[in-house]
Amino acid sequence: MTSMKNLIAAAAGVLLAFGLPAAGAADVRVLSAGAVEPGLRPVLAAFESASGHHVVLSFASAPQIRERVAAGAVFEVVIAPPAVLDELESGARIAADRAQRVGIGRVGVGVAVPPGAPRPDISSAEAFKRTLQQADSVVYNRASTGLYVETLLKRLGLDLQAKSTRYPDGAAVMAHVLRSPVGSVGLGATTEILLLRDQGLQFVGPLPAELQNFTSYVAAPVSADAVEAARALLRHLASAESQATFARAGIDVAR
Repeated sequence: MTSMKNLIAAAAGVLLAFGLPAAGAADVRVLSAGAVEPGLRPVLAAFESASGHHVVLSFASAPQIRERVAAGAVFEVVIAPPAVLDELESGARIAADRAQRVGIGRVGVGVAVPPGAPRPDISSAEAFKRTLQQADSVVYNRASTGLYVETLLKRLGLDLQAKSTRYPDGAAVMAHVLRSPVGSVGLGATTEILLLRDQGLQFVGPLPAELQNFTSYVAAPVSADAVEAARALLRHLASAESQATFARAGIDVAR
């Protein structure tokens, strides 16, 4: 009997070593905001390798997350700003036990310009304002970052509607700026800008400190009786190794 148990344990170890699911492996469906993608992908890959579970990952903007979960789309874990999770919780769409939530970190707003474009001055609030006034086009999203940008433009007394282009999410914003002519300025999550830097997108820098805004992201189980695979994933997201990966991706994990 002992030798049979040893054989089973050894077989499970071989399956995990080769990335194959052992007995009890499960799919974990995760719906996440796109701003944490650069850190989330390697963290989830490490989880899959270590656990044998498979993560089915989808990205959406904050408004889209609200809509998809409220419409009954099925996920085990949702990663979104706390306000979005609170709203879904109040509608009984996700678990009400906030002690189960895991903080991912926060992401600030940055400025991007196309490959080869001169890097504009954003060293102060006034310099940033002049940069937007002089830009041929300004591109930002309709998600959490874009909602802040709307407020910021009003605060700066800028009406840029005539030369603004909006997209549902940050990934589309950065893809647009990447192929835009010189004179375009993109505003979005710093992590999403860094994601395309290897393709030539230029990260000018974060907004000046006096204008900066951070959006926090938190992971929450959808069900209070989360399957073990989902609970294991939440534990993995909270681990020191995962937090270090998020930090390397430009996500501020400071508490």
